[in-house]
Amino acid sequence: MRGKNGKVYLGLLLLTEGAGALVGWRTGAAVALFQATARQPPLSPPGWAFPAVWTALYALMAAGAGRLWTAERSPERTLGLRLFFVQLGVNLLWPVVFFSLGWFGAALLWLAALWALALWMMAAFERVDPLAAWLQAPYLLWLTFAAYLNFGVWLLNSLPR
Repeated sequence: MRGKNGKVYLGLLLLTEGAGALVGWRTGAAVALFQATARQPPLSPPGWAFPAVWTALYALMAAGAGRLWTAERSPERTLGLRLFFVQLGVNLLWPVVFFSLGWFGAALLWLAALWALALWMMAAFERVDPLAAWLQAPYLLWLTFAAYLNFGVWLLNSLPR
């Protein structure tokens, strides 16, 4: 990955990781309050696991998008890149809805939309570069697990104590 392609990959990596870090910083206090007060479902990972997982997932997202960005121009490539940026924006707003606003039910619906966007993005990536699509598989799996956690939090914190 030298020259122009290396700059594309680095730029996408910095974009995804930087945006994720910014959202993490902006929602940090709300996350800490949530972890201290909210009831969480079984299998909830420890708080330190989330930044580690998201760092890896954002890197995989960036690598897949980089493969598309450097592929031959086509309508499929354009669609894949548009979906990448749309789902990234939707992804980055979920912590605000869930942690900052505490709207667990709305966050679950938001996450369902994000899951559908991620699946659509994977399908679009597949038509251009199958490896780029497979690089998104851990992301889709994590979103599925996150939906379980979100549902559990919504259910547990909607019930009387």
